[in-house]
Amino acid sequence: MEMRLPEPGDALTGVEMFAGLEPEVRQRVIAAAVPRTYRKGQLLFVENDPGESLIVLRRGAVAVFRTAPTGERAVLSVIRPPDVLGEVSLLDASTRSASAEAIEDCAALALSRGAFMELVHSNPRILDAVMRSLGGLIRRLTEQNADHVFLDLPGRVAKTLVRLAGESQAPMITIELNQSQLAEMAGGSRQSVNQAIGSFASRGWLRTEGRRIVVTDVAALRRRAGMSER
Repeated sequence: MEMRLPEPGDALTGVEMFAGLEPEVRQRVIAAAVPRTYRKGQLLFVENDPGESLIVLRRGAVAVFRTAPTGERAVLSVIRPPDVLGEVSLLDASTRSASAEAIEDCAALALSRGAFMELVHSNPRILDAVMRSLGGLIRRLTEQNADHVFLDLPGRVAKTLVRLAGESQAPMITIELNQSQLAEMAGGSRQSVNQAIGSFASRGWLRTEGRRIVVTDVAALRRRAGMSER
């Protein structure tokens, strides 16, 4: 599905990978990119698909996950604007190493591998941003592995909710996520995750409204996850 770009020049606002480009180069990137929209639950790409494009997320949220032979899914990260995804496959010309699913309605720009590599060759400064992006991915995966060693399941659920809450300072933060998705992100069974959510609700840290979770005490969840206070 395609959509119209809002305003030329605004499409890459806040995207670190392109922040150092001259205005005319940014315009060429925008002109070369294809606008896309994805409905909640729609797959952007699937593991082992050809790595044909870099995706710049402009609105919504995307879960990046791997699927086991048994069909179980493990969520590696949740991407929100103005982040990008798919850069690993573009750099090594390989297939997608993971799948990506929209967990909210999304708007994005897709930049082909050819256009991306041409941009990298003509603007070496982009490599710095690409390396930072890859470094961030490695740190997230390292932290995720550590969480499975050092945190119990309720701690991982609390940490997942804090990350999904993002930087919002609102007194109540609504997270649109079903129980299966939360279990995949926290690395536990749906039943165990539901028990953790029930425990948090009884403490007044959150409440559930159908498929939504309304977080009312992010600070308490941060403490349960062993995260430092802001």
